[in-house]
Amino acid sequence: MSDAIPGDGALSHFDAGGNAIMVDVSAKDQTVRTAVAEGVITVGPVILRAIMEQTSAKGDVLGVARVAGIMAVKRTAELIPLCHMLPISSCRVDFDIDEKAALVRARCTVGVTGRTGVEMEALTGVSVALLAIYDMTKALGKDMEIGCVRLLSKTGGKSGDYEYGVNGPERSRSDVPRAIQPYKGEQGPQGRCSPSRYERR
Repeated sequence: MSDAIPGDGALSHFDAGGNAIMVDVSAKDQTVRTAVAEGVITVGPVILRAIMEQTSAKGDVLGVARVAGIMAVKRTAELIPLCHMLPISSCRVDFDIDEKAALVRARCTVGVTGRTGVEMEALTGVSVALLAIYDMTKALGKDMEIGCVRLLSKTGGKSGDYEYGVNGPERSRSDVPRAIQPYKGEQGPQGRCSPSRYERR
């Protein structure tokens, strides 16, 4: 992905004629960059119990979802048309289980030394990990909901460091989608978008 500066009024993936382009990053310095993204899947108590006790017919749900997320990170450029292929240096997918809300929260952390960031890789990884959970457990019930997928933080690059809810573009409360408003601690629907164990850096 590109390092277009937020608020500069230009979309870097288009040329002057409005045609889609891959951003030229050849003049940029190679720097260490990281990105962390998270999302949740609300599954209900029956499916959550199967995940925790590993009684799903397809096996270790979170183990497979973890591998799926990591594989997706490495294939992001094949899924998102204008992303650059990057030599990923590190990737991990972690899960937190909220028994009270009957949900699983996934978090994907990606690192690279390169000329462009890994935000899309982190978002793709966490999304596919959640989809894998759905696929692994859908035989037990299809009333699951995936949501709250968001970039939590990034470091490195021309646009500098970013942390969700701290130094992003200023928006009024009414402009923030309802699903992500609980980030600062309010109780959202079933608590699904409340803060995870992710700690601000």
